[in-house]
Amino acid sequence: MKVVILCGSMGTRLKEETEFRPKPLVKIGNRPILWHIMKIYSHYGYQDFILCLGYRGEMIKEYFYYYEIMNMISP
Repeated sequence: MKVVILCGSMGTRLKEETEFRPKPLVKIGNRPILWHIMKIYSHYGYQDFILCLGYRGEMIKEYFYYYEIMNMISP
């Protein structure tokens, strides 16, 4: 089963945080909100995610692209 996550809003109520990054990449602790959401779903066995991107979607793509590379490099 696939999990569809909507990531397209501008996050206007979080304007201070979303001026330079999309709402899904706003950090909670050291990781973005989106990472935490996906981690919760993966805890219950879901591994396939569809991210519906909108506002600054390229930044979200870059985050996960580099996240994968960094996890391959570090043990």
